[in-house]
Amino acid sequence: MTKVFLDPRPKPKQSILDIKAYVPGSHYLESFDAPIVLSANETPLGPSPKAKAAFVSSSENLGRYPDGSCQILKRAIADVHGLNPSRVVCGAGSDEILSLIAQSYLSENDEAIYTEHGFLLYKIVILAAGATPVAAKESYFTASIENILACVTNRTKVVFLANPNNPTGTFVSIEDVCKLRQSLPEDVLLVLDAAYAEYVHRNDYEAGIQLAATTSNTVMTRTFSKIYGLAALRLGWAYCSAEIADVLNRVRGPFNVSAPAIAAGSAAIADFEHLERARQHNDTWLVWLTNEISKLGIEVTNSVGNFVLIHFSESSNSAVKVDAFLKANGIICRRAEGYGLAGSLRITIGTEKENRLLIETLSRFTSSNGK
Repeated sequence: MTKVFLDPRPKPKQSILDIKAYVPGSHYLESFDAPIVLSANETPLGPSPKAKAAFVSSSENLGRYPDGSCQILKRAIADVHGLNPSRVVCGAGSDEILSLIAQSYLSENDEAIYTEHGFLLYKIVILAAGATPVAAKESYFTASIENILACVTNRTKVVFLANPNNPTGTFVSIEDVCKLRQSLPEDVLLVLDAAYAEYVHRNDYEAGIQLAATTSNTVMTRTFSKIYGLAALRLGWAYCSAEIADVLNRVRGPFNVSAPAIAAGSAAIADFEHLERARQHNDTWLVWLTNEISKLGIEVTNSVGNFVLIHFSESSNSAVKVDAFLKANGIICRRAEGYGLAGSLRITIGTEKENRLLIETLSRFTSSNGK
């Protein structure tokens, strides 16, 4: 008789084992002490001086627990955006809030939709909740409302929409977002991830505040990691109905946001001058970089964020070659295979010096190798 030996070790949910761990943009090159890092969509201006001062001041009380309800930060956010502070939920980056949403609203037999080249974390949090991820095809690297709706079944419980999207830099108009909300079943939660909203200057764009304010089944998430330059502190927030806020506050950790993050975030969001400097820098160099890359014969997807996505023929393996050439010259960008874009690189808008050096280096590559 054949003996069957059972593995006695603890076992995670199978869906956890289906997750490909998120790999962040690299900041290090062995051959360079200070490489140019254009891989993580960080602001080249850094945080507001007022935010840094608030961070330093908070160090006087590191022995104390932070305010678990983040009242000061919620009021600062509410004052800037004209919101009800009781409907603001704060988290350790918007990443945590996305995880809390999946944990709260998805179960084993449920489905959640995200777009084909959407932020990698959506699939991770869906699988971590035991649900089934469903990728809706995009159209020209842009979310398609029709394709999202075509994926909806009676098992669909959440739709994640990055707007603008990372890594493509494209966006969906507020008219189309409203159409999506109106066409989805009422029991489907629409999550609008507006991490790059502060960079967008388009009359047909809106981050989702109004929808989150006026519907009971929409959440808008935001972050302090991008234009506010507080990526190291891990700080994000959401706006939603009182009922959803109550759910998320039940499952989040009691002290999920640190006191230094609360202090720095409260100061950063009120520093309008620094915010405007960051916007103006991005407005200038996004256009310049897009034009200069295009002059080299490299395809660029028009972006409204603080990054561009450039494309090469997948059969030529050029994206890998360009990435290696840039790294050999001390420049780190982000390969996009994980997003289903094997022939593409994502490049963050850097300082003037970094942007000019990037173009100079790309020009040397195309001159020697073609695109």
